[in-house]
Amino acid sequence: MIGAARRDWLLTEAPASRRQARLGQSYRLWMAFSRNRLAMVGLGIVLALVAMAIFADVIAPYDPLRGGGLRTARLLPPSAEHLMGTDDQARDIFSRIVHGSRITLMVVALVAVIATPIGLLVGTCAGYFGGWVDTVLMRITDVFLAFPRLILALAFVAALGPGIENAIIAIAITSWPPYARLARAETLTIRDSDHIAAIRLQGASSARILWGHVTPLCLSSVIVRVTLDMAGIILTAAGLGFLGLGAQPPQPEWGAMIAAGRGYIIDYWWVATMPGIAIFVVSLGFNLLGDGLRDILDPKART
Repeated sequence: MIGAARRDWLLTEAPASRRQARLGQSYRLWMAFSRNRLAMVGLGIVLALVAMAIFADVIAPYDPLRGGGLRTARLLPPSAEHLMGTDDQARDIFSRIVHGSRITLMVVALVAVIATPIGLLVGTCAGYFGGWVDTVLMRITDVFLAFPRLILALAFVAALGPGIENAIIAIAITSWPPYARLARAETLTIRDSDHIAAIRLQGASSARILWGHVTPLCLSSVIVRVTLDMAGIILTAAGLGFLGLGAQPPQPEWGAMIAAGRGYIIDYWWVATMPGIAIFVVSLGFNLLGDGLRDILDPKART
């Protein structure tokens, strides 16, 4: 908790410096976000995922790649010794899910890092320059949008070969078009504004205008869209793993774990159900977080 004096300093209507203005705006956004209980639940789930990935070696009670004796520890139901049971190789499912959070977080982070700049670059250039540049870039974007993401990712992975690295590349290649569309729409509303015209009259280059003034104004909307897309990215990665084109055994990837347990779904339900619940909870967390960010970052929603 911050003191009353610090709170008044942050919420003042007449900030004395840019730093104070930025901190005050950030504090107002945090207060608005914290009032959304579902968004806080989503933030808690995401932070738990990050913590679980960082401290997986401490949290997991067993080796995720090696099992116990196949005669005595194979396909055991959930118990105090094995919280989520064991799989067909006598490996502890809870330990594999904990270590699998690292793969999930890595996929989400790398796809966001790769796809977001591509979408911003394509969208802002198309919206700012217009004309044939807009036509060419948007037609390329339409080609990618014409195919379902999972089908297009399957095609790229089939061409590149199975593996988690190729799966990340394929998902990133198929994820940028919505960001490009959003950035283009935002740029079209910004490029003819008075402050952009004033900057242009001062002699600023197109590159400086794009990256120094247009892109920051598009960034909040794109961040919200990226956060909302995290669940789709997780599901796509799990789908590739389920089909054997993502992370390869014995890596503890959640989609691959479901695929390995589908043959035991009737008699040994926990083998496939536990990683499925993990995918559901994490996807729900990113959706709730994205909804909360949209409520506070959308300029049309602000009062």
